[in-house]
Amino acid sequence: MKESSQTESLPPGLPVPPVQRWLAPVNRFLHIEASSGIVLLVCTVVSLVLANSPWAKEFLGLWKTKVEFTFGSFSLKGDLGHLVINDGLMAIFFFVVGLEIKRELVMGELRDPRKAMLPVFAAIGGMVFPAIIYLVFPFGSPDQRGWAIPMATDIAFVVGFLALFGRAIPFSLKILLLSLAIVDDLGAVLIIAFVFTDQLAWNWLALAALGFVLTYSLNLAGVRQVGVYVVVGVGIWIAVYKSGVHPTVAGVLLGLLTPSSAWIGDRTLRDALFEMWRRVQGKLDRDESYIDDLDKIQFMVREGVSPLQRLENALHPWVAFVIMPVFALANAGVPLEVSALSEPVSLAVASGLALGKPLGIVLMCAVAIALGLARLPDGVTWPLLLGGGCLAGIGFTMALFINGLAFHGDTPEELTLQAAGKIGTLLGSLISAVLGGGVLLFAARRTRATPA
Repeated sequence: MKESSQTESLPPGLPVPPVQRWLAPVNRFLHIEASSGIVLLVCTVVSLVLANSPWAKEFLGLWKTKVEFTFGSFSLKGDLGHLVINDGLMAIFFFVVGLEIKRELVMGELRDPRKAMLPVFAAIGGMVFPAIIYLVFPFGSPDQRGWAIPMATDIAFVVGFLALFGRAIPFSLKILLLSLAIVDDLGAVLIIAFVFTDQLAWNWLALAALGFVLTYSLNLAGVRQVGVYVVVGVGIWIAVYKSGVHPTVAGVLLGLLTPSSAWIGDRTLRDALFEMWRRVQGKLDRDESYIDDLDKIQFMVREGVSPLQRLENALHPWVAFVIMPVFALANAGVPLEVSALSEPVSLAVASGLALGKPLGIVLMCAVAIALGLARLPDGVTWPLLLGGGCLAGIGFTMALFINGLAFHGDTPEELTLQAAGKIGTLLGSLISAVLGGGVLLFAARRTRATPA
């Protein structure tokens, strides 16, 4: 009763029930992703239209603009599309991915091994089966380098599509797909680190390792100044870039190193804020200075939120509404030719996404449930799971990113493979969206029509 009375005496919005604190990041994430999916779709259409317009040469050439960053005798050279967007801005995207992975491991569905089994099995099936189907098409040819393209799910498009169904789709299915996407994002990161790394510069890799050790030491020491971590993070990014490992891997690792617990616990924060609020109210009545007290309240509020949640809240909108749309503009543009649809890579990627994803997800979920390792979430039926599995075949952002790593040369042959991979990604994602939407619509109507 005492806690309840204190809660009622506090100013509105200060005390937050634990369950709301746990669900708030997920709800916020899903809301942003739903809106981001619309922006991504618009940017994709704009990119495709411009790439097939009279201004195609200028538009596609924009991303080839040479850029150089120089600091004394040190310099980084590249073009706008690769160095700035795919290597630079996407490192921030992968940093947020690292934050999301850690959040799910610490306080989400992946925290409980029993609950994590279903999305983990689903993600494994959703990665392995698309790769197997891909390899069937260009068997024995150099085109096999693209086997990882159809492995990852684009959660922004998936959540945006699910939002169209409103409450007809159970929230538990959205959580399952979110957890699945996070697991296969982790799989994609591992593939980027271990498959798409040709040669290693061990001296730069050692410097990067020292940077990670410094970051961890700063966390242990309680350093909370974001500027310090930005400087160290930039240094790590440069070291990883120079080492030969793709620099986006540095973003994920830094995200995983971000502390997930607040400096001030919930109970301590509540009691301290209540006491400080009483002091401020007393000083207001006597017209005394209370600036120092307000500074302390500001500090307590800031440190009552974990660095992980604070950074995710701050960066996620920028990633969703700036970085990913810019990436789509730079990477989705491809001349659409009917002949490209018959390319083995196009067919392989499209089939991997549209067929491999739902097949692998449903079959591996069935295996997990048959072994007694998991069960379907409340409200999720097999038809709904199949519809969600089809939607998981929307693999836009990560698929395009891996496509650029798999076919990265500037020769006519490599450019043809790049274009084929992009067309296959767009086609497979479109088919997945149509199939997933149709199956979910049928499953939702059937669920409503079934007597309780």
